[in-house]
Amino acid sequence: MTVDLVLSNAKAFVNKETMDCSLAINRGKIFKIGKEPSMPKADRRLDVKGLLVLPGMIDAHVHLRDEGKAYKEDFYSGTAAAAAGGITTVLDMPNNNPVTMSAETLRNRMSIAKSKILVNVGFYSEFPTNIQDIRGIVEEGAVAFKLFMTEQVGGLDIDDDNALSEAFKIAKKLGALVAVHAEDKVSLKSAEDRLKHANRNDIGAFLEAHSEDVEMKAVKRLLSIVKQSGPHIHFCHVSTGKGLKAIIEEKKTGMQVTCETTPHHLLLSSEEFKRVGTLALTMPPVREKPQINALWSGIEKGWIDTIGSDHAPHTLVEKKSEIVWNVKVGIPGLETTLPLLLTEVKRGRLSIADVVRLMSEKPAEIFKLKGRGGLIEGNNADITVVDLRSRGKIDSSKFHSKAKYSPFDGRPVEGRPVKTFVGGQLVMDEGEAVAQGGSGDIIRRE
Repeated sequence: MTVDLVLSNAKAFVNKETMDCSLAINRGKIFKIGKEPSMPKADRRLDVKGLLVLPGMIDAHVHLRDEGKAYKEDFYSGTAAAAAGGITTVLDMPNNNPVTMSAETLRNRMSIAKSKILVNVGFYSEFPTNIQDIRGIVEEGAVAFKLFMTEQVGGLDIDDDNALSEAFKIAKKLGALVAVHAEDKVSLKSAEDRLKHANRNDIGAFLEAHSEDVEMKAVKRLLSIVKQSGPHIHFCHVSTGKGLKAIIEEKKTGMQVTCETTPHHLLLSSEEFKRVGTLALTMPPVREKPQINALWSGIEKGWIDTIGSDHAPHTLVEKKSEIVWNVKVGIPGLETTLPLLLTEVKRGRLSIADVVRLMSEKPAEIFKLKGRGGLIEGNNADITVVDLRSRGKIDSSKFHSKAKYSPFDGRPVEGRPVKTFVGGQLVMDEGEAVAQGGSGDIIRRE
């Protein structure tokens, strides 16, 4: 038999350890992993020269924009950014224009994306106005539902605990996961109104409004509702020690709850936020050092399940204003996440096993992405090749994303992705796109 491709001279992360091996790829799948003499004949052989070969990274928190927000990002630019960042699968958030919150809007979004994407893309949906329509959205293939607790985005009334509970019950019955942005709307808006009335328009006012208690209150409210209705709940971008502690307490009881944090919440402090300015403005905001330490402890002890970029691109004009309340929140992160994490590996704060767990294994497990998350024979050949010896600096001017800014601009990094394979096809090589739009698959919930 002759396979499509053999990657030889690899140091691959297999079965939770790094091994010298070759990988045979055929029809988009990993056909065989073993020593070079045992490899089958191949139409093409590629010597990766001893570089580290990882399972493709999975980013479960991405805003690809497109449609009415295509001026910020589109499916091609966003997935090119993912591929350049060594990310082979992204899950797209629903706060779009139009909002993804019906079988029709989901189906249309998938149709638009299909011919543009360079990596695999799955789609979240907001909850619909009529909760009886939840089943149709699940059957259309949404990977999960998303709730923004800070403002009304979808059709479900976020102020009504009973409405949330009834929707959650249907989600549980259908086996659908619910991901949440947990900040309490009432507390947040009250603080914002008070600060605006006092003509507080500075970054410090934003931090004051988005307090630790604002996150904790929403986390506890949602956990209380889930106790009654029972779906798998996944907390996005956890940023505080109190919020994480509340989640950990329920994890210990066996509740089906998981959580994510982001590179910016791990690596940027509120002091750096004040220095960098509004380019670092995001929700929830970056925090003080004790909160950051709590997040790192959560990673070390395994309480934090995933790291997501929360890639949220805007134009530069939208990111700059003297009035902080007028600034669009969000940071582009697809091209910086893996280099930043590899740098922490070099510093000894993370291991390669941690990176694979947080950005490949656990996202695949939580979102039920079959055939992804590990270098295993029979799995999809989604593969990230990294050079741990590479040194450089974050340079947002070279981003594939339309959002050419970053609070990490100029930050030294050690280690970077150099080749990205999606379904066995090389899509990004040394930062250059070498495949056409449509190379990635649309991922539907199975």
